[in-house]
Amino acid sequence: MSGGVLPIVRIQRQDFDVAAEIARLTQGRADIGAVVTFSGLCRDEQGALSALELEHYPGMAEAEIARIAAEAVERWPLQGITAIHRHGKIAPGENIVLVVTASAHRQAAFEAANFLMDYLKSRAPFWKKEHRADGSEGGWVEAKEADATAAQRWKASE
Repeated sequence: MSGGVLPIVRIQRQDFDVAAEIARLTQGRADIGAVVTFSGLCRDEQGALSALELEHYPGMAEAEIARIAAEAVERWPLQGITAIHRHGKIAPGENIVLVVTASAHRQAAFEAANFLMDYLKSRAPFWKKEHRADGSEGGWVEAKEADATAAQRWKASE
């Protein structure tokens, strides 16, 4: 892997602490000049949603996210990368996903974070089921064409 950077990839049921994850990635490092974070939260869809339930294939999901994180390390000069994705039942306002990228310069950190999030939104092996606030049966969330389109921009630069 380029520069000896080993991406941190975790899929977990429990919540995460954004500040603690940034500190874990940057502690004792004087070579990092930029840290970009993206944290995705569960929305209530204007009061209609009581929770999202996220399912994944254990082992496969971690391997796929690790593969795309390793690709980000090859594409950009990164000093560190963390990707955490939760599974299970997640209530509105709670964290779902965190991406942290660290580089000497901001542009690489921004681009790598965008790259990883575009992948997570369009191709990562997760499935979301809605739980409605009124108690009615919620369905499985369909993939959005806009997410797939956003991910296509990275193929053009390969």
